[in-house]
Amino acid sequence: MGRLRERTLQELGIGVFDVLVIGGGIVGGRVAFDAARAGLRVALVDGGDFGGATSGASARLVHGGLRYLGTGDFRLVRTALRERDALASRVAPHLVRPLPFVLAAAGGRRSKCAAGLLVYAALDGFRRPLPRFVTPEEATFLVPPLCVGGQASHAVYYEAGTNDSRLALATVTAAARSGAVVANYLRAVDLDLAPGKISRVVLQGREGEVAVRCKAVVNATGPWLDLIRKMEDSACEPIARLSKGIHVVLRPDEQWRAAVAVSTDDGQHLYAVPCEDRILLGTTEQEYDGDPAGVAAEPEDVSYLLQRAKQFLRPEMLREARVVSAYAGLRVLPMGEGATLHASRDHLSSVGPGGMVSVAGGKLTTHRRIALDALRHLPDRVRPRRLSLSDAPLPGAYPVRSRGPDSRLDGSTVDHLQRLYGSETGRLLGYFKVNGNALEEIAPGAPDIWAQVYHAIREEWALTAEDVIYRRTTLGLRGFDTPEIHQMISAVLESWAGDQTRRQDLSSSFSRQLSD
Repeated sequence: MGRLRERTLQELGIGVFDVLVIGGGIVGGRVAFDAARAGLRVALVDGGDFGGATSGASARLVHGGLRYLGTGDFRLVRTALRERDALASRVAPHLVRPLPFVLAAAGGRRSKCAAGLLVYAALDGFRRPLPRFVTPEEATFLVPPLCVGGQASHAVYYEAGTNDSRLALATVTAAARSGAVVANYLRAVDLDLAPGKISRVVLQGREGEVAVRCKAVVNATGPWLDLIRKMEDSACEPIARLSKGIHVVLRPDEQWRAAVAVSTDDGQHLYAVPCEDRILLGTTEQEYDGDPAGVAAEPEDVSYLLQRAKQFLRPEMLREARVVSAYAGLRVLPMGEGATLHASRDHLSSVGPGGMVSVAGGKLTTHRRIALDALRHLPDRVRPRRLSLSDAPLPGAYPVRSRGPDSRLDGSTVDHLQRLYGSETGRLLGYFKVNGNALEEIAPGAPDIWAQVYHAIREEWALTAEDVIYRRTTLGLRGFDTPEIHQMISAVLESWAGDQTRRQDLSSSFSRQLSD
């Protein structure tokens, strides 16, 4: 980011911010967005990349949580269903799209399955299309490798799929466009405490330290929640525990038209979700007490999940040769006894002696309400007088308009870009005027183009090749994270560092492009 990052770091050290948000995942980004829209002076920082931890390691689903009916958490399910529909219809329809699910139920569970789907539909206001049972032939049309033998029943209901990293990034972008000062790769290392408040936070980055003066702090660091809380109060008791979950990325032979979910005999919940021409198989549930930065999908985790999935997918779908990659993430759950599998998926929050608001957990789907709850706990001196859930659209959410330069790209590439950038797809086309390869594919077989790389560096705070590969494009998910791709993108990052002339040329190009 060169000089632009230098300017951001300088701005962080100037004046006093009303709110400093530590943690740039989906919740922290939303806190910053809503606070900035309310007129507060806001800074948002993350110790790594935006959406680089829990927010970027999900099942890529926006859903009500059918399985939570089994624990009686009807309030959470109803809330999540409302949020799913708001995100898919108003807030981010380009990133949150309807996705049919096939629910597989063992022979003796058809009645229980039907009752659960009826309650689920009722909580959703009986929106159409309603859940329904389907024949084995229709089930395998939707999910070709599905096992349909025996007395199993299959029902279809509807949720939504998303690109979790892009959703988090769009939220951070919305915060920045609303006036928030945002910077990644800045880690909180110290807090200065005044009586009853935090007056300053020291951040450490690759460039050195920067001290940010602020009136209030929101701790939205996910798995690092209690670590930051201890900076405020070294004697505080932990309020969170961590659960590790992995996903295995598989390469299918045929097109999947739906996702599939199943509950196993021992109470676990497995699913397989089509995403970017790949299948996400999930998930595991294992208590984790290690360094959050070191969480990883181990070979034994992958083998275990592939073995369990044989209960509902044919063996040929689960061969090791089909495994593209695997990733692990950490759920933040309330401290308590018993297995993490049965722990509440509602969020947790606390206010420390210095007034720091700490919030974590919950679901990706309900991140807007979690952020609103955090803002309601701000100290009186900065809390906005009016707080309500806003359906303000994220960047790219407006209807897509056809533009002439799209003819340079094939239809599948245009569709791919519109799924990621929505109505802002045209902004990427401006890079062609100063980079002749902007509309060329990065890797054969992947729809991502070089304009996405340039846009990630210029507009989306990408500082490393990993930022681009795993969180700005779909290269990582598709398995195109080769040393050659890393090297090519790293070379672009290096050549653009501090290149102010190129940035000015691009700004002029965009002005012309958008005024055409």
